[in-house]
Amino acid sequence: MKHLLIVHHSKTGRTARLAQAILEGVCHPEIVGVEHRFLTARQGGPEDLLWADAILLGTPENFGYMSGAMKDFFDRTFYEVEGKVRPLPCAIFICAGNDGAGALRAIRRIIGGYPMSEVQPAMVVRGEPTEGDLLACRELGMAVAAGLDAGIY
Repeated sequence: MKHLLIVHHSKTGRTARLAQAILEGVCHPEIVGVEHRFLTARQGGPEDLLWADAILLGTPENFGYMSGAMKDFFDRTFYEVEGKVRPLPCAIFICAGNDGAGALRAIRRIIGGYPMSEVQPAMVVRGEPTEGDLLACRELGMAVAAGLDAGIY
């Protein structure tokens, strides 16, 4: 079995809706060789990164940056897994009130040090998620899980 870690933070519930849609895609019935952990940024820790074969990261945009809880996840895990974690395929999803660019740029800068590499385009949703946004998130979760299941990642 492959292991897929989903780490997210939400304050208003918007990013949580995206994360739930991601999870629905990951749990598609045709994807049988992938186990997942669905954790808030405060729950996730170094042991989860060491367990993972791929990761999905979700955050709201706060003040043009990632959420403090997501930054805290990175702060609590970086040195603890340094040199121990294998390169992780990664995808990012952001719920933004502005354009999400600052949050995306900050996450991309940090994940390069783990190392993590993006295997799908980042999903940036501006404002209230629409049904189309939720569908795109389900597809993102399914794409990462299917790629892991098929051995592509």
